[in-house]
Amino acid sequence: MASVFSGVLQLTDLDDFITPSQECVKPVKVEKKQGKSVAKIQIEDDGSYVQVNQDGGKQKLEKAKITLNDCLACSGCITSAESVLITQQSHEELLKVLLNNKSSAQTEQKVVVVSVSPQSRASLAARFDLSSGEAGRRLTSFFKGLGVHHVFETSFSRTFSLLESQREFVERFQRKEQDSKSLPMLTSACPGWICYAEKTHGEFVLPYISTTRSPQQMMGSLVKGYFAEQQGLSPQQIYHVAVMPCFDKKLEASRSDFYLGEAETREVDCVITSGEVQKMLEEKNVSLNDVEPAPLDTLFSSVSEDEFLKHSGSGSGGYLHHVFTHAAKQLFGEEVKELTYKTLRNKDFQEVTLEKDGVVLLSFASTYGFRNIQNLVQKLKRGKSPYHFVEVMACPAGCLNGGGQVKPLPGQNPKELLQKVEELYMAERPLSPEDDTRVAELYQSWLHAVGEDRAKGLLHTRYHTVEKMTNGLTMKW
Repeated sequence: MASVFSGVLQLTDLDDFITPSQECVKPVKVEKKQGKSVAKIQIEDDGSYVQVNQDGGKQKLEKAKITLNDCLACSGCITSAESVLITQQSHEELLKVLLNNKSSAQTEQKVVVVSVSPQSRASLAARFDLSSGEAGRRLTSFFKGLGVHHVFETSFSRTFSLLESQREFVERFQRKEQDSKSLPMLTSACPGWICYAEKTHGEFVLPYISTTRSPQQMMGSLVKGYFAEQQGLSPQQIYHVAVMPCFDKKLEASRSDFYLGEAETREVDCVITSGEVQKMLEEKNVSLNDVEPAPLDTLFSSVSEDEFLKHSGSGSGGYLHHVFTHAAKQLFGEEVKELTYKTLRNKDFQEVTLEKDGVVLLSFASTYGFRNIQNLVQKLKRGKSPYHFVEVMACPAGCLNGGGQVKPLPGQNPKELLQKVEELYMAERPLSPEDDTRVAELYQSWLHAVGEDRAKGLLHTRYHTVEKMTNGLTMKW
């Protein structure tokens, strides 16, 4: 079975999920029952395992369950991805919650919130030959028809991520003489990259990584924090689902840093991919073309006159674009209207510089895919990285090409599909983060009200070195 996780998590001996280069080191408790010690294991037609005793009696064996928390706490890998059950992170869980709502007393029902990423919206739009905005309105209708209460859009929460990234970079740049690891600042929105950095390079690379939360987890703060307060709900009464272009986002939602201890709930309860939404449509025998559009929820969505707005720059969030233009103005008083990208080794490694009188003032890069990430880290280790800022994404071509996106139809060229998704994503009208008045209002009414320390916890996060385990069971002789 081909992996659904990003390529950065698919390396031999660095692999978290795919090849059996190491055995999983998580101990699994097996309930042993009294009886004959000699038995055979038989695989049934449906793939289940059955123990056949000497007397001919059969007993169905249970599958071992390994959760995402087990993965994140382990420096080994999970093998045989097709047989590993990743619990609580599938569209079946969402459907289960919606079904329970229909049969439960009102006091026990969950308020279900779905936050859709713009990359997922563009992927589904491409499948059904719709505009990205039209796909968004029909997705809103589809989800609400299932029993979802609110459908938000993560371009809104990404505005917070971009603003915080801009501020963090300026602060790091200003202390670069005192702190040798303040630059280059490496983006933190890609969980595949973060997982690789924590498990492979640990203490060396983590100080370079931006502490700013990703748009998914910014939305987690908004929904389980501000939104819950406004609705008079506890965080536990809300079931928050994110629709993402990437399976690695399931890992991000499961991080202990995003678990609300007092409320005993995660900020994002479940992540489903664009492909899983397509599967939900198929299971309901519904085409998105046949779904009646619904008005958009505007509370946490970047919309204007019922049309979605986007951020300029790459299809992975535009971090390089917005941090570069902000830093040029704040640090050097330079207004940059248009960025000129220089392609280096390949189209997934590009560079942007700000020069004045022959002197390079800012040097930024975008680095997508593991091959380029590996080169970046090696340059850092040799002290030869020329960059002040790098937008890092695990997937080649970035988030629009995430492993969770809708797959090409039989006979459809994957490159042509990706180009179509990119065109749909880029077709929306851009909005500068600084011009989003509702985000500015939330900084005043919500974040200033909770205090500086609490606000930093809501907008930023931490990373953790995962120590390599020296366990004889994980070695290949």
